[in-house]
Amino acid sequence: MILSEQELLRRQKRQELLAMGIDPYPAQEYPVNVYSDQILAEFKPESGKFQDVVLAGRLMGFRIMGNASFAELQDANGRIQLYFRRDDLCPGEDKTLYNTVFKKLLDIGDIIGVKGYVFTTQMGEISVHVREFTILSKALKPLPVVKEADGQTYDAFSDPEMRYRQRYVDLIVNPSVKDIFIKRAKIISTMRAMFDERGWLEVETPVLQAVHGGASARPFKTHHNTLDMPLYLRIANELYLKRLIVGGFDGVYEFGKMFRNEGMDRTHNPEFTSLEFYVAYKDYNWMMNLTELIFETVASRLHGKTKIAVGENEIEFAGPYPRLTISGAILQYSGVDVDALSEDELRAKCVEFGMEVDKGMGKGKLIDELFGEKVEANLIQPTFITDYPVEMSPLTKKHRSKEGLVERFELFVNGKEIANAYSELNDPIDQKERFEDQLALAERGDDEAMAMDHDFIRSLEYAMPPTSGIGIGIDRLTMLMTNQSSIQEVLFFPQMRAEVVKEVDSESAFAERGISEVWIPALQKMGILTLEALDAANPNKVFNDLGGMRKKLKIDAAMPTKDEVTAWIQG
Repeated sequence: MILSEQELLRRQKRQELLAMGIDPYPAQEYPVNVYSDQILAEFKPESGKFQDVVLAGRLMGFRIMGNASFAELQDANGRIQLYFRRDDLCPGEDKTLYNTVFKKLLDIGDIIGVKGYVFTTQMGEISVHVREFTILSKALKPLPVVKEADGQTYDAFSDPEMRYRQRYVDLIVNPSVKDIFIKRAKIISTMRAMFDERGWLEVETPVLQAVHGGASARPFKTHHNTLDMPLYLRIANELYLKRLIVGGFDGVYEFGKMFRNEGMDRTHNPEFTSLEFYVAYKDYNWMMNLTELIFETVASRLHGKTKIAVGENEIEFAGPYPRLTISGAILQYSGVDVDALSEDELRAKCVEFGMEVDKGMGKGKLIDELFGEKVEANLIQPTFITDYPVEMSPLTKKHRSKEGLVERFELFVNGKEIANAYSELNDPIDQKERFEDQLALAERGDDEAMAMDHDFIRSLEYAMPPTSGIGIGIDRLTMLMTNQSSIQEVLFFPQMRAEVVKEVDSESAFAERGISEVWIPALQKMGILTLEALDAANPNKVFNDLGGMRKKLKIDAAMPTKDEVTAWIQG
């Protein structure tokens, strides 16, 4: 492991604390009794409150001023200023705690606990006068330095690659990021409360499934050794939830992780969170009305209003929402009447538009592709797209009055699909035929076609009541409600490529060349990380560079001679 100068210095400070008998990682409870936001909201000098406060958090700044100093503490709820006075911390002759521990051995990023009382400084800033402090965790890596001046932020930790890979650092130095995830939690709790009030049961269904079903998507596949059988990470939980409706529950819901082995972009992650719920004796018209209420309630809960900014648009989440059939929407935005075209004619029209299509795509898939190409981006305000072709919806009840269509809707907001709902297919004979149609598509090369699920068909044979169900993408909903354009911003740990780690030979390998351990970090700082790199180095250059590195790293050991350096390189 290559350590920076700061990292080496912090490790040295850790050792100094241990030598002084101070454990930089104590085990005992620290009895926090208040948070920064409560103090800042409620403190009044005349009230007499907050005269015995205990806080804990991360040091985010220092202003050392001789015998008194200020620091900034960041806890779970915000930041507050701390005031340290040497004689308060060290009332006796021994001033080590202030002069050495506080001034020399603490760093930005360290977690400390403080006890004291709240007061207002001469500048009018509410602060904690510290009577006692305790080191709770010594930070061995420095935080990115984020500077603010005149309302401007400098040197921000803003590189997405770093932010998503090191989300823990992102949360520390970018407070607005934490707010996104607090809002995400409120979205889920708001919906959960709505469902619980209606008497619906929150359930859990299998993530590892023998048959991947409930959606058209490419699954992740694994193998169970004991059972000696393939298993799939679920692409949807629909078929299991509907089994529970068969079993006698009138309403069930699940917030769960889904997995689809497909592309990644600003709105897709291989692992994502979906809400699905199913209610007996309802249809898709009822579900549209409830969906409007859900989105309106969530917006109000988060923002205190139903119209919110999303990118350059103002989105109104109060219903009712416009309702367009999918064929009507395609005709409106592309001029193509899909109802009047055969599969081959529709494929030709897609090619004419410059779309990539193949012979494995049936008419339903072609309609879906055409809709995505020509319509989606125009649906800014919440809009229900209804009445899909039967080929596109193998789990949906046939339309009660329109031949060849099903009772399905998708909700689109800001050009993206947010929800997908049906009047659920409960005819087991029809369902089996639909699965067989999917198998035919799979044989034509459609790797997103659904598999046959014989047990689900068997459950329907015991009779499932008329039911409506819906799936809502929690990640995309959070993007909307927090005005984020990338799904990675609303996932704590989005999927990323494996981190590239530089090859570094062990210190023992360098030591076998006769190199003293004191010079190994110096060679690494010079970019010589392996014996192979050392073998290719120029002895004169290494010798000269070591002299400069000795001064930079403040190495007390005597310089090796040029002959010694040559011997290192020549092995």
